[in-house]
Amino acid sequence: MKNVKENLNPAKILVLGFAILIFIGALLLTLPIATEDGHDLRFLDALFTATSATCVTGLVVVDTRDTFSLFGEIVILVLIQIGGLGFMTFATFLFVLLGKRISLKERLLLKEAFNTPSTAGLVKLVKRIVIFTVITESIGGIVLAIRFSFDMPIGQAIYFGFFHSISNFNNAGFDLMGQFNSLTGYVDDPFVVLTVGALIIVGGLGFIVINELYEYRKTHILSVHTKVVLSTTVVLIVGATILIFLFEYGNPKTLGPLSTAGKGLGSFFHSVSPRTAGANTLSMADLTHATLFLTIFLMFIGGGSGSTAGGIKVSTFALLMITALSQLKGKEDVVLFKRRIVIENILKALTVAMSGIMIVVIVTFLLTITEKGHDFIMYLFEATSAFGTVGLSMGLTPELSLVGRIMIILTMFVGRLGPLTLGFAITKRRKKEAYRYTKGKIMIG
Repeated sequence: MKNVKENLNPAKILVLGFAILIFIGALLLTLPIATEDGHDLRFLDALFTATSATCVTGLVVVDTRDTFSLFGEIVILVLIQIGGLGFMTFATFLFVLLGKRISLKERLLLKEAFNTPSTAGLVKLVKRIVIFTVITESIGGIVLAIRFSFDMPIGQAIYFGFFHSISNFNNAGFDLMGQFNSLTGYVDDPFVVLTVGALIIVGGLGFIVINELYEYRKTHILSVHTKVVLSTTVVLIVGATILIFLFEYGNPKTLGPLSTAGKGLGSFFHSVSPRTAGANTLSMADLTHATLFLTIFLMFIGGGSGSTAGGIKVSTFALLMITALSQLKGKEDVVLFKRRIVIENILKALTVAMSGIMIVVIVTFLLTITEKGHDFIMYLFEATSAFGTVGLSMGLTPELSLVGRIMIILTMFVGRLGPLTLGFAITKRRKKEAYRYTKGKIMIG
């Protein structure tokens, strides 16, 4: 029994916790009360939906509005909320409300979940996260409800507003518009585009970054991590918006028919959404190949560490780019914002990126075998979307075979937890080597 407890390190507990949450969600979605027609949903489809919701992805094999009843939609929404913030955040907050002391083991779990270097201040951080989430989702829900009230009854508008606010703040991308349409009907609507876009951006920054921004009024200090996440996020959004505007400007099936302002809104939203949100205002199947390739690139990068987003994370991408640039310039150290980055961070970033590339390549390769009759870019797009927990699709998801659906389920699971967390959960505890070998050199480039 003692050995079993020792083997349950924080990484293993996180993996097991997410797996149990997904399984419970899948069982609830198979109940007749969870579907519109009252018939049992096939377990694999329920498992796919529960995984997509818990891993805040948004890929769906059945349309959410047309398939699920109010009960089923609420189950999905709860899975999104718990999966986005992390079950340890909810458990810790509940313990705090009940006056229970947070043990060292629970603090270590939080440290693993938030990917922070220390356990200091984590309980205080959890309180702020929950409060900030409630406030942000409420503001987003109210704004969207007011806008939707012009298109539907007020009761439905309120429900739709808060559902889409929670879904997009958690970067899930689930929607209730029906027929797999997502938000395409609001492509040039500033209230919907800017509100949902803001929810996606804030949810994807990372709670450590948000907490530092809150503390800035007192400390006037921002860590290197926060500066990297904020600056890289701005560069990616602005750069992608300009490129998409140029790529799709004359496309009659996307931005072509819109006004200049509408084109700008459409370009902006599509630069934000691939950062693991999954909602879309442009038809994925009608985008130019240049935009599709850019979308794949953005999906692979994802959002900030310790956020509701997936991907390899913007800090990983930024660090690898700066490392490469430093090497090309012949510099010995990698420096960001006048701080030298330790080699351990660089090696970890390289491991995360290479693991992500390997996963996407393997899943894409397998999809080309199991799924027939589609363009290669559809397989690559689907695999990257699942790994980045994005939820965007060119239409392949509902047509996936049994094997294809299982592969995407596993890919979403790996993408949400992260390759390193799963790696630490599978492998034995790392030990410091008692000796070191002599140096060897190989030819590079």
